[in-house]
Amino acid sequence: MATTETALRIAVGLPSGQVEVSGLLGRPDDAWALLGIAHGAGAGMRHPFLSGLAHALHDSGIATLRFTFPYLEAGRRMPGPAAHAVTTWAAVEAAAAEHAPDLPFWASGKSYGGRMASMAAAEGRIAPRGLIYLGYPLHPPGDPGKARTAHLPDVAPPQLFLEGTNDPFIQPVEQLEEAVASCQDAEILWIDGGGHSFEIKGRKRPADEVGAELAPAVAHWMRRRSE
Repeated sequence: MATTETALRIAVGLPSGQVEVSGLLGRPDDAWALLGIAHGAGAGMRHPFLSGLAHALHDSGIATLRFTFPYLEAGRRMPGPAAHAVTTWAAVEAAAAEHAPDLPFWASGKSYGGRMASMAAAEGRIAPRGLIYLGYPLHPPGDPGKARTAHLPDVAPPQLFLEGTNDPFIQPVEQLEEAVASCQDAEILWIDGGGHSFEIKGRKRPADEVGAELAPAVAHWMRRRSE
């Protein structure tokens, strides 16, 4: 039976005042962990990729809390200041503690959303059991000189970089491997032939199916890191 997701409103205290963002909480009956899931820069929490991932994670006993960053909630297309996203992650962790106080909190995100989680953890604004990056945007495509890695060694929780080998955001891949090696506790799980959204050339699949196919690897890593 599919897990019903409950709509939430999450209060976020920004410098300009308090705002509310949308959230979707899905908790299966056998839940043993809760994973916060952030969207990428250009798509919201209801993107089929994230929906497919969340629904498949429910089948593995993982509750999910998808949410929207303030800029998208306000109808803007471009992300706001990183500090706003970091504060949002802190609010999401607080919401998780309120609605599922019995479940350990983990953090994940697609591209931009995952990078913002890493920044929040590096600054001590969130303290998840672990972090999972779904296509970490190491640098803008074609511009490896602008690496977004300086904060990664400051992240204390375990980190999983789930990456496609053909992702233009991490070429050359050796640069990502060096960044991960600099972390306190991190590893990479490669998706052979995968692009930035884990699409594989010559293998056309719906986005929700692509997301769902990643769920077993995510659940396995979380289980292993929970022991």
